[in-house]
Amino acid sequence: MDNATRLLVQYAHYHRDPRNIATHYIGIPLIAFALAALLARLQWETAGLVISADWVVWTLVTAWYLTLGQRALTMATALVLAGLVALAHPLGTAPLNTWLGWSLGSFVVGWVFQFVGHYWEGRKPAFVDDLRGLLIGPMFVVAELAFALGAFRALHTAIDAAAGPVKRKVSAEKRRA
Repeated sequence: MDNATRLLVQYAHYHRDPRNIATHYIGIPLIAFALAALLARLQWETAGLVISADWVVWTLVTAWYLTLGQRALTMATALVLAGLVALAHPLGTAPLNTWLGWSLGSFVVGWVFQFVGHYWEGRKPAFVDDLRGLLIGPMFVVAELAFALGAFRALHTAIDAAAGPVKRKVSAEKRRA
């Protein structure tokens, strides 16, 4: 099993309720957008080129993704994140109130979605046990979207076999009723 599959299986153990996965479709992109916007403010000029921390971090994250295997999925994830960075990047030069409002607002709303999903799941977020979960989250969302569209069937099967199928959790109160 390649590293990407192993890490996705580990992450999937915390994400088997479809409501939790659905909240991640919103929460994770908002958080990634927010982080890119926050980092976009850090810019410096070297040899006539303006370098910004958002694209530097994207490059480092993409390089790490490419070491994991599952090349098509990691490239798709890198492209999705590049789109979010490109959308957030102009905020780096926006007025302070605009930059902070969009950055912090997106960050807080994203985490609210995450925590609501994990409340439904009844499990803590994966990154609590392994900080790599913060980087695997975007890949998991891209993978889940691809699975819904019928792509990466072998990977989907491997994750379901190791982590169990996605199914809605039923609370103890509802089971007793």
